[in-house]
Amino acid sequence: MKTNPDILKALIKESGLLPQVEMLEIKKKKGSLHIGIPKETTFQERRVSLAPEAVSLLVSNGHRVKIETKSGENSNFTDNEYSEAGAEICYDPAEIYKCDIIFKVAPPNEEEVEMMSGGQTLISALQLSVQPKEILQKLMQKKITAIAWDYIQDEDGSYPVVRTMGEIAGTTSITIAAELLSNFETGKGVMLGGIAGVQPAEVVILGAGIVGEYAVRAAMGLGASVRLFDSSLSRLRRLQNNLGRRVFTSVLQPKVLAKSIKRADVVIGAVRAPLGRTPCIVTEEMIEEMKPGSVIIDVSIDQGGCVETSRVTNHKNPTFVKHGVVHYCVPNIASRVPRTASFALSNIFAPILLEMGNKGGCKELIKDDKGFRSGVYMYKGTLTSEVLGKVFDLKYKSIELLMLGM
Repeated sequence: MKTNPDILKALIKESGLLPQVEMLEIKKKKGSLHIGIPKETTFQERRVSLAPEAVSLLVSNGHRVKIETKSGENSNFTDNEYSEAGAEICYDPAEIYKCDIIFKVAPPNEEEVEMMSGGQTLISALQLSVQPKEILQKLMQKKITAIAWDYIQDEDGSYPVVRTMGEIAGTTSITIAAELLSNFETGKGVMLGGIAGVQPAEVVILGAGIVGEYAVRAAMGLGASVRLFDSSLSRLRRLQNNLGRRVFTSVLQPKVLAKSIKRADVVIGAVRAPLGRTPCIVTEEMIEEMKPGSVIIDVSIDQGGCVETSRVTNHKNPTFVKHGVVHYCVPNIASRVPRTASFALSNIFAPILLEMGNKGGCKELIKDDKGFRSGVYMYKGTLTSEVLGKVFDLKYKSIELLMLGM
């Protein structure tokens, strides 16, 4: 059957007037990332850098994720969950360290650096206080690009990982204090928040940073009486505004502080130092005046501690008693709640890794994203951290100058 050409032309013209499906431009993915997640070997490090949900997101966007078997075990994530999310389960850690991007929580040890094939990207915490010079030199020899996640900044210039881990540490420090006060065998027998007709426990918090803020929120939420001290009046004012309610605040005046600590049931040390050791604010004489059975949680212990009687403890033996006062001085409080902490890390880094893939790799993200660039302390074997260079007497170059040659 022949079709009349005039009729055919009319049908084509009519179809052009009908509503058409909009053809949207699909953004082409520039690069597929090859990410390796090793099992943490650092003492009592229970977190994992990516939760299965984050792995699923990355895999569905065309990226390849390898994870060492039982890496998520301490955070209650199974190998099966990671496998179903699309990750490749590896039984030999050497396979992980051949990936283009090695993503872990704690800095690598000497054995882990030896397994690296070279020219890769390492994303982990830096931990200046325990970073050996030999590890840095080996990373430099292997032409590694190393990013310290605790120095990565977001759009407003804050440090998202430090803030998130600070929120966890601040909130958890109060729940730990409540547990120690009410412990059936060794506790003082005090409930942190009072009830009608019973005076609430008194909590003194030292430091008005992120840890201090969330400790205040948690303590007030439980009904405790809170006193907050800091050396900066502006920080105290900022926190007061953030809370939206009145709380006793004071600058660090020794007599006022000593009086408050003497009456306190709980003291939270949340003082941070930009670099180096935290100042010692609470003296041994102040501790001697505290009520027997009172509790000190020194969150600042990872920087030396702000309480004179503090010494480092661990999650298996977290407390000791001195002058009748219970001291809790575990440096890595976030590992006490590793599942929550792992989800928090995933929320920060899954979008960063997706953006890295969209831009074509780590080099392009470093070049285009100033906040991410601030976390780089080594670029292709060249040390870019002034602090590390001066501490270990190593040559370093500014990352900004290196970017000019890219």
